[in-house]
Amino acid sequence: MLDLFGHSDEARIGEIARQAMSRSAAGTDSERRFRDLLEALPTAIYTTDAKGRITFFNQACIDFAGRTPEIGEMWCVTWKLFLPDGTPLLHDECPMAVALKQNRPVRDVEAVAERPDGSRICFVPYPTPLRDEHGRLVGAVNMLVDITARKQAEQRMMLLAYEVDHRSNNLLAVTQAMLRLTKAETAAEFQAAFQGRLSALANVQRLFSASRWTGASLKTIVEEELRPYGSGDGERIRIAGEDIRLPATLAQSIAVAVHELATNAAKYGALSTPSGRLEIRWETGGAEPLVLRWSEHGGPEVKEPTRKGFGIGAVDGIIRTLQGRITRQWRPEGLVCELSFPEA
Repeated sequence: MLDLFGHSDEARIGEIARQAMSRSAAGTDSERRFRDLLEALPTAIYTTDAKGRITFFNQACIDFAGRTPEIGEMWCVTWKLFLPDGTPLLHDECPMAVALKQNRPVRDVEAVAERPDGSRICFVPYPTPLRDEHGRLVGAVNMLVDITARKQAEQRMMLLAYEVDHRSNNLLAVTQAMLRLTKAETAAEFQAAFQGRLSALANVQRLFSASRWTGASLKTIVEEELRPYGSGDGERIRIAGEDIRLPATLAQSIAVAVHELATNAAKYGALSTPSGRLEIRWETGGAEPLVLRWSEHGGPEVKEPTRKGFGIGAVDGIIRTLQGRITRQWRPEGLVCELSFPEA
């Protein structure tokens, strides 16, 4: 509402209210038109006499205050008042009272009004003294501008800024961990491995952005990482589990782990041959909050490696950063890997 009324408009409203008060005794058509105009305005406006007794309020005041004031009440149309920090504000110390007692307009202040139902509304008051043609104080007009939506938007922006800062630090830490855990025989191998892991992280960040940073879908994370290896009939890869939203750190770690498992399967496991099959299933709410099971079959015969590969070391390191557990079974028909996480 602040954008609808500039200072010149406030002065005009004050002049309208002053004329309405000065003509009220005459009961003229002009006075009724002024009152009808104030009544039609969408902003809460009320007037008082020189002592602070309410002489008029429009319908918007009733909507604003959540109550119907009474003519003759002192200072305010609201039920209870507070300063922005939550400190109670007495009615005889409110901006309208200050404007009348000091015979001056009050600007650039904010307050909080509590309605009888307990709801609160942030607002900016514009109390302005009214004077007659001789300059004598005859009353005041006040316009109450609701800024609750603006305050809520500011709060959301502050929370978002904090969240972005937190996520940036977290993402940097994960990237540094990946860099430390990525090892290769050649620079080309290192570049390919590290770029793949960064791509997995980028996919997660995109999912967070799409959800307005409320979380990332576990099902979508798995689907995105395995999309390049799927077949048109949907039989090669099967995904099962109730979809859940994951917080940032867990989502990033699972994305990188699934990426590494898929890369390994495409090179040596079930995804390296057309006959190979893969099933990913997860459960929640058991002894472990989240358990993800990776099962390969139908590919080349699998043997436990004699040394830990670069991908295995990276997955183990990432899972350990979350105090998670990982177990592997190198079955002849395919690798079975189980990831357990303490939080979901």
